[in-house]
Amino acid sequence: MSDSTADETDDERRVRGRAPDPILPGQKAKKITVPKPVAISFWLWIGAGVVLIVGQIALLALKQQLTDGVVKQVTANPVPGQPLDPAQIASGIEKLLWLLLAGAVTFAVLFALFAYKAREGTRSARTVLTVGAVFLVLVELLVLRGALNVFLLVATLLVAIALILMYLPSVSDHFPKVGRELP
Repeated sequence: MSDSTADETDDERRVRGRAPDPILPGQKAKKITVPKPVAISFWLWIGAGVVLIVGQIALLALKQQLTDGVVKQVTANPVPGQPLDPAQIASGIEKLLWLLLAGAVTFAVLFALFAYKAREGTRSARTVLTVGAVFLVLVELLVLRGALNVFLLVATLLVAIALILMYLPSVSDHFPKVGRELP
């Protein structure tokens, strides 16, 4: 390492588009100065993941009411040539709810992981979180458009605020853009 970069902090290296120095065994990691909007964004991502999981657990708790409502709706509007089997409908709803819970847990874990990496200043983590937020909105609008799920709406609002905080001009130095040629 040259003398000009030997005394740089990790934040100064990040501004220049360089990675922090590696941490060798026995060394302590240098403290990274995290901008306040990024720190708030981190906790909003965590909160959104928790809200998603709680929402799916609430749906599981209301499984019987949901099943009864679907059976009633299918009975009122039968499809010609398709027999109505309430046990099969109940089984399908239960499987769907468990699948949605697994998806919520997956989203929460990914949000936590990439929010942590974004808090460290990893630009690609911010990009992954952006894609995750877009996917969450698409699921809400396209797949679950008929189901008014307050928890999903709250999680989407938290994600939107967290994403806005990560793209504020005041935090752009925390996510440096690495050019083709490093200084």
